[in-house]
Amino acid sequence: MAVDWTQLPPEIIETISRKITIYSDYLHFQAVCHAWKSSIPVTPNHLPPQLPWLLLPQSQSNQSSYRAFFNLSTYKFHSLNLPEASHHKKHCGSSHGWLIILDDSPSILVINPLTRRKIHLPAISSFPNVVSFDYANVGREYLLVNPQGELYTASLRQMRDGFLKKVVMSSSPLDKKGDFFVAMAILCSTGDLAYCKNGDGLWNVVENVRSFSEDVIYFNGLFYAVNKAGQIVVCDVNGNSPKVSLIETPRQIGGDLQYLVSSGDGLLLVTRYLDLDVEFDIFIYKTARFEVFKLDLNGPRWERVTSLGDMMLFIGDNSSLALSSSGLSGCTGDCIYYTDDYSANNYDGHVGEHDLGIFKLSDGSIEPLPCYPRNSYSRLQCPPPLWISPNPC
Repeated sequence: MAVDWTQLPPEIIETISRKITIYSDYLHFQAVCHAWKSSIPVTPNHLPPQLPWLLLPQSQSNQSSYRAFFNLSTYKFHSLNLPEASHHKKHCGSSHGWLIILDDSPSILVINPLTRRKIHLPAISSFPNVVSFDYANVGREYLLVNPQGELYTASLRQMRDGFLKKVVMSSSPLDKKGDFFVAMAILCSTGDLAYCKNGDGLWNVVENVRSFSEDVIYFNGLFYAVNKAGQIVVCDVNGNSPKVSLIETPRQIGGDLQYLVSSGDGLLLVTRYLDLDVEFDIFIYKTARFEVFKLDLNGPRWERVTSLGDMMLFIGDNSSLALSSSGLSGCTGDCIYYTDDYSANNYDGHVGEHDLGIFKLSDGSIEPLPCYPRNSYSRLQCPPPLWISPNPC
């Protein structure tokens, strides 16, 4: 006799759903029938940390509002309706599954691509170095002041593309622990760090940390920022005014880009080395290798890491992420999964390959990502690919 699976008791359906570990599988489970969907929570709170999805570039000829994501755990592509991140928008990072987006306005939008929940951070015009903003001044809508006190103007597009490097959040804006969060921004124009708290109407600059603008992460209740030499500042913005302390490690010389990653109870420094390559008569930088170091506070100093074990690192414009490969399909431990986070303003429109791939720390080899086979030449599109962790919250 055939079994009518739609008539399973709700408690059994819920028990089965809790065995699911991949968010996309949970969505498929919900979609089986109305009875199954109504028997399980809309938002799964039992899922382990998810492998990030790769948000792929959108070609200039593609006028659709849908964006393509590559699911690393299933090797499948997902198409999500995301007009807010389409057509001449800039991605300014991803954090806790939320995407930070700039457009041709002062607005800073934060959106969860899965749930389409949105919030707005204080506008670009609220940064302390922005003196005024006026749409009527076409082509010079912003009036700014540089660190030397000199005034200059910038257009909507110049501010969209060149004012902010990255925004990192302390938690999901809709975290179940509460709605308090802090956002920290790296300013391209000055190298400053600026922050805002949930509910603030403007951005505040963290004083005396200029040049610590390579990367920033949130770790154990504090923000950590790194400079070109691998030295760290710790920013405590929990009180009414920020407190800053310096971790002065010996200088790391020779790297081109620095990233900070929290792994377990420690802090990692990932140094990226670039080589100059020629593609179609255009000089383009490509990743040659990475070096990884762990912070030893007894020095303080950076200790070289030769193996990540089952850990894998995801770096780029996203908030840097470390995950264990144990129990996860579609990935390999002791690897760095990296994206192109430096060429957006240099190579847009040129024919070539985005600089992204999988670096194996054990032997220094580089493999292409499954969705980007080698020699898949096309016009480099902005914004470039970006890791984003699927988060139903």
